[in-house]
Amino acid sequence: MLQNFNFQQMASAFIVLFAVIDIIGSIPIIINLKEKGKDVNAIKATVISFALLIGFFYAGDMMLKLFHVDIESFAVAGAFVIFLMSLEMILDIEIFKNQGPIKEATLVPLVFPLLAGAGAFTTLLSLRAEYESVNIIIALVLNMIWVYFVVSMTGRVERFLGKGGIYIIRKFFGIILLAISVRLFTANITLLIDSLSK
Repeated sequence: MLQNFNFQQMASAFIVLFAVIDIIGSIPIIINLKEKGKDVNAIKATVISFALLIGFFYAGDMMLKLFHVDIESFAVAGAFVIFLMSLEMILDIEIFKNQGPIKEATLVPLVFPLLAGAGAFTTLLSLRAEYESVNIIIALVLNMIWVYFVVSMTGRVERFLGKGGIYIIRKFFGIILLAISVRLFTANITLLIDSLSK
């Protein structure tokens, strides 16, 4: 498994997941939840998010086969989701509304949809169409360590970056995500057209 390790692939996967999970952009939401007296457990949030993401990474393929959907089609659909998420970040609009019924903040909205949401699920499977699994898993583990660090030190991170810093980082990663969605779409739409034309 480790013979397939490629630092460049791992770094690319890390940046993509970093931008999609966007824990820095979630800091104001986490602070708001804490101010409302809702409990946010950093270890629980990180472990559950990782379990959901790794589970979907391995079982997602089987689920797609069950619905007769190929990975290229899913990657194209994922590109649209990532595109919409990037618009949210760049334009400060809300496209994905969180209207779940659960009131505990660690699970909803922190684990789902902020950390392990549709965007992260879609991105993981989309990355599988391009990169070796080992590189994606290492990138995911590194992201989860980062998530734990940020969630457990939310107040300090916000004081360090300031509201302006968080805003700028969010905009920057919004543009990165937009570029990623375009690349994902163009790379997989050609594969999809090729397979359909055969």
